Amino acid sequence: MKIDLLNTLREKNPIAFNISNFVTVQDVANGINAIGASPIMSEEKNEAEPMVKMADSVTVNLGAFTESQLDQIAAVTTFANQYKKPIVIDPVAVGAVEYRKERCNELLDQIDVAVIRGNAGEIAALADVDWNAKGIDAGEGSGDLVEIAKKLAKKRNCVVVESGKTDIITDGEAVVRVFNETDLFKLHVGSGDMLSSTIGCFCGVEKDYFEAAQAATVIFDVAGEVVAKAMTKPLAGSFGVQLIDELHLIDVKTVERYANFE
Repeated sequence: MKIDLLNTLREKNPIAFNISNFVTVQDVANGINAIGASPIMSEEKNEAEPMVKMADSVTVNLGAFTESQLDQIAAVTTFANQYKKPIVIDPVAVGAVEYRKERCNELLDQIDVAVIRGNAGEIAALADVDWNAKGIDAGEGSGDLVEIAKKLAKKRNCVVVESGKTDIITDGEAVVRVFNETDLFKLHVGSGDMLSSTIGCFCGVEKDYFEAAQAATVIFDVAGEVVAKAMTKPLAGSFGVQLIDELHLIDVKTVERYANFE
């Protein structure tokens, strides 16, 4: 695993273009900045092309959108394919709301994506596997999580990151499991959005998106685990702030010391 991509990212300071969920946009921007990339955000269709041209990657969060925003997303992602910029999609709550699933699949039918990052319910929905999703949470199901992730990766010819107690990263064939985790990720709304944006940052400096997704996930998970272990109580609000601090402070040696994956 290329954990030293963290140093590469900080040296190159890639521009990470994000179309963000308004609920978590500040956490996402601060997280990108803390880890060493440069965030730009936009909701304007008319500036889609110049924004994409200057960016090294594009991350699209579908957590809160309108029909007019879908037009902007379509324009941005089309330009991203045109200019060969990697796209990361975060399909928030597509397992719970059919409208979101339909719109997300329409988008995925029209573009090529580098990475899809979601929880088990979201990944199952896009892979056409029955699952009892619950809002933005993963919900419950009995399917094989690895096989579900691999199915979606093959269907969309991309890397899939399936977040949960164990994070699963797959290109449809190879599979990496990351065991670093903390329950505080579930208490801090926006943790998943921040992970998606972090993956986008690493895709901006590494053309092997499977490697980029692995490194981003392990680094982000270790940062969260380091913060959680230092807390005497599970303080959800403080965790969010300290997670951003740790993303700025974390280094390759720390990740190598605590990373738990296979």
